[in-house]
Amino acid sequence: MKNIVTFGEIMLRLAPPGYQRFSQANQFEVVYGGGESNVAVSLANYGLPVEFVTRVPQNDIGACAIMEMRKRNVGTAHVLYGGERLGIYFLETGAVSRGSKVVYDRAHSAMSDIQPGMVDWEKVFGSAQWFHWTGITPAISQGAADACKEAIEVANKMGITVSCDLNYRKKLWKYGKQSEGIMEPLVAGTDIILGNEEDAAAHFGIHPENVDITKGDTMEADAYLSVCQQMMKRFPRARKIITTLRGSISASHNTWSGVLHDGKKLFHAPTYQITHIVDRVGGGDSFMGGLIYGLIHYQDDQKALDFAVAASCLKHTIHGDANLVTIEEVEKLMQGDASGRVSR
Repeated sequence: MKNIVTFGEIMLRLAPPGYQRFSQANQFEVVYGGGESNVAVSLANYGLPVEFVTRVPQNDIGACAIMEMRKRNVGTAHVLYGGERLGIYFLETGAVSRGSKVVYDRAHSAMSDIQPGMVDWEKVFGSAQWFHWTGITPAISQGAADACKEAIEVANKMGITVSCDLNYRKKLWKYGKQSEGIMEPLVAGTDIILGNEEDAAAHFGIHPENVDITKGDTMEADAYLSVCQQMMKRFPRARKIITTLRGSISASHNTWSGVLHDGKKLFHAPTYQITHIVDRVGGGDSFMGGLIYGLIHYQDDQKALDFAVAASCLKHTIHGDANLVTIEEVEKLMQGDASGRVSR
């Protein structure tokens, strides 16, 4: 089977134990993760060959981050070494009515200093069938945006499927460029697009028709059809537009589902009640990993969507950035078994 390639920054995550606030902490738990590395781990966990392309410093912390990828059977043959530091993010985990907080410390990271021409994309894609990127990578620097654009152009030329998670992060767009001007040509070369209505609005000014969430209107699944249609009109290369549907009852209790539009039909997934969230970081990444696996394995949009939603539902029970569930566990939930009974 041909490789899946993901491209982005892996970071050091530092979080107070349990549900402590930053001001209470006298120690931090260490996890390594990032949007594209999380997708890579999911895919490797499902048995698909995957290569993660990034740039890390040539020091012990960079080595630990790459060691984490290798431990999860993610390929690292095309990782670049250089730069000054690994990016960091601090996470304060919320509970009940107190939301989680993220503080970024990734300026001048090795990945943010990447430049086009550093990666031999034709070599990277030599045995690839799929390339995945997210809106986080072009947000961190112009060089990262240019390297991402370079990768997409080579993937398009080589006939490789390109997917993206729009992942708008307001705190990251700090280098003087508006996201729309940077993201437009990148998304134009993308075949499979994941993003919710907030991503579409922030990046491209696309809003659901006849719905105003600022006035308290509820976003039902069918309301996303107008967003999907507008996205496909804006980006005619796109074959599928997908969005996750998260309802936040509290920081500890969410509802979770998703829809997929193939240009003709809107597919709906079941809705899950996630009543005791362990860790919601990486929820969208686990959805994307499940979706890529489902589209490749099932060759069926409904089953692929159902697998993605179930996989991501289970991720909310896993501490850390990455989803570590098995195919069997996901398919068991897809079939309706949410009992959580002990497997003996």
